[in-house]
Amino acid sequence: MSLQQARAESERFTFDDLSVVMGTYNEAEAIGTVLEDIDDVTGGRAEVVCVDGSDDRTPDIARDHGARVIEQEPQGYGVAVEAALQAADRPVIVTTDCDDTYPMERLPDFLDRINEGYDVVSGDRLYHGADTMPTFNRLGNHAFAALASALLGERVHDTTTGMRAYRSEVIEKIDWTENTGLSAELLIRPLVREYDVCEIPIEYGERAGETKLDPISGGYAIARSILTVSVEERLR
Repeated sequence: MSLQQARAESERFTFDDLSVVMGTYNEAEAIGTVLEDIDDVTGGRAEVVCVDGSDDRTPDIARDHGARVIEQEPQGYGVAVEAALQAADRPVIVTTDCDDTYPMERLPDFLDRINEGYDVVSGDRLYHGADTMPTFNRLGNHAFAALASALLGERVHDTTTGMRAYRSEVIEKIDWTENTGLSAELLIRPLVREYDVCEIPIEYGERAGETKLDPISGGYAIARSILTVSVEERLR
């Protein structure tokens, strides 16, 4: 019997075992909707952690919706998300963005895959076309996936998705180094270390509010992270 099969038979996580985490920065327009969706889907049972560097009402709205808010000077996407991951208290952790692009109604599907024995469950935004994503970004994400697939020697479909589920021990056992490229690192290191990883198709909604990432400099940073992390892992 494989480790994945043994886990599926011996463990059964519920929403009481779930933390949903995100980095937030000036997302007052969308954060309330995201947190309401999480609350509705999980019946208020999931822990929500926001690491926030906003200068608008985002942290106040998050607290009003029951989230645990950790305030931090703005240092970039990865710094905030890693802090949120490390602050989570429960055995299953789901990352998401706070801009209302990710389908919180799919949380049960992510939890189901964890209960099937997977260590990481990654939401593939590109499967359905991601028509709401700007064309330049969509092409870039396909290029990132092609680069990662070539370096890893196995097909991956969406390296930079913000919605993934992890067993907490995966987060605890790996040293995370990237900032802008953290989303790719969070997939690549577990894959190379032979954790059980699966991708599932998800819908990707239209963003509420303005994006904070410059597509040129951000794209360069992500591509560099994919290359750096892949080489580091192969040399371990």
